[in-house]
Amino acid sequence: MRIDIITCLPELLHSPLQYSIMKRAQEKELVKIQVHQLRDYADGKHRQTDDYAFGGGAGMVMMPEPLYRCVEHLKQERSYDEIIYLSPDGNRLDQSMANRLSLKGNLMLICGHYKGIDQRIRDHLVSLEISIGDYVLSGGELAASVLTDAIVRLLPGVLNDETSALTDTFQDGLLAPPVYTRPAEFKGWFVPEVLLSGNEKSIEHWRMEQSLQKTKNLRPDLFAKWSQE
Repeated sequence: MRIDIITCLPELLHSPLQYSIMKRAQEKELVKIQVHQLRDYADGKHRQTDDYAFGGGAGMVMMPEPLYRCVEHLKQERSYDEIIYLSPDGNRLDQSMANRLSLKGNLMLICGHYKGIDQRIRDHLVSLEISIGDYVLSGGELAASVLTDAIVRLLPGVLNDETSALTDTFQDGLLAPPVYTRPAEFKGWFVPEVLLSGNEKSIEHWRMEQSLQKTKNLRPDLFAKWSQE
């Protein structure tokens, strides 16, 4: 997989993409993540990427010219399965979306800033808009990091245990059950005996019960949806 990220603040992406699972995935050559400085495609001494909005109002808008040049340049090098704009009014990111995107070959992510990007880029170049929640960030870089992490960890070979991602919260529409590790007793707090029994059938039954109860208590919306499927 290849992921190209367009931003006017590439420094915000360096740390999330260069450590832990993201670092290992790139070292194993399971994914190529390339960050592109949008200012390299801007004009003028100051390489301006934003301007005032037509019609007035507070805040600046990212100009269409630099974004168009960058996107078209990248498209000349390869075809993209999706050109994604990170926006608070996009489709809400969930596990099923991350699963679908992990099956793609090439993705391009556009990080907005200020009041967003010129609508014409959204209308004519963007194929998918994604939001990571109903709130506003200063820019799309953090959202791009979240999306990239959610996708890359699902790629075969990225995690040491191939089944780990399959048992994550939301993979089956439910929250994951509680997890415990050694020691079996800590400050008088004990691990449930069933997890020490070695009986795989009993353990799976316990985990399913715990998952259902946890989802019902904490996310009744998910539980109701799961119950109807």
